[in-house]
Amino acid sequence: MDIINNLIDKIYQNTFPAATRERLLSHVRAARDGIKKPRKPHWDEKDVVLITYADQFREPEAPTLATFSRFYQQHLQSTFNLVHLLPFFPWSSDDGFSVIDYHQVNPICGEWRNVAELHTHTRLMFDFVCNHISSHSAWFKHYLACDAGWDNFFISMPPGTDLSGVTRPRTSPLLTPFLRANGETHYIWTTFSADQIDLNFASPEVLIRMVDVLLEYLKKGADYVRLDAVGYMWKTPGTRCIHLENTHLLVKLFRAIADVVAPGTVIITETNVPHQDNISYFGNGRDEAQMVYQFSLPPLVLHAIHNGSARAASMGRRARSGRRHHDFL
Repeated sequence: MDIINNLIDKIYQNTFPAATRERLLSHVRAARDGIKKPRKPHWDEKDVVLITYADQFREPEAPTLATFSRFYQQHLQSTFNLVHLLPFFPWSSDDGFSVIDYHQVNPICGEWRNVAELHTHTRLMFDFVCNHISSHSAWFKHYLACDAGWDNFFISMPPGTDLSGVTRPRTSPLLTPFLRANGETHYIWTTFSADQIDLNFASPEVLIRMVDVLLEYLKKGADYVRLDAVGYMWKTPGTRCIHLENTHLLVKLFRAIADVVAPGTVIITETNVPHQDNISYFGNGRDEAQMVYQFSLPPLVLHAIHNGSARAASMGRRARSGRRHHDFL
């Protein structure tokens, strides 16, 4: 627990309440004591990952996860020994990446028992959409209702704040106006869209809630956890608000918690940024992500097919030699 405590101190500069810290640590200990099934300690050349939406395989009047599990066993199991399920939670936009409830399975996909049944046939990767939550979520509804304890869960800024230096992944407005129950209009930080409300990790309560999400996924059997849009987690106006030191410290904290609770769990970061920024999430090679999501292979393969030469793809592979990239096609 020392690493976890040290990282909390670095992130929150000794402002993390003692009672909140003990609550967080007690949740970590309980999850550690409740997980009995060991993870594979590393990966090797036999590990091939299938990435899929949980509702991609359908048949009438059946949960899509049940349908996929049968299809996987009949046609895919001999080739793929790990399945990356893209967000399978209730969602409101962005193909699942605007999560309404982190702790529930989308009813179209089934229930947690369907995830557990699939897990008896393959290892699983879950998406942890950790930067933002749906505007339709109960969390944001509590905030809009001015319910006690929710004021600091999201980031409200005066509309005239100079945020011109903030890195923007999309062209939608960074601040979105929302009317709260007290009649006030608040301008809320929305990196990706008006429906995707950024979480305020500067709040210890937000950290505990999100650690609980991570712990739930580990208890439900996630062997790999992909951190979606992770580069934007910490916001400091006046900076680019991407790849900040506290963002890296949060990834290290998630890694440290996973190492304690379920040793062998692989943390993968998804940033979709230039190469040097992408590989910065390896940390020192032992303390941050074990893998980084790598987006360059699909266009390189298309380039090779179009030009009849794999030279560019081969050069890209050599440039990444020795690194643990999660390539995909």
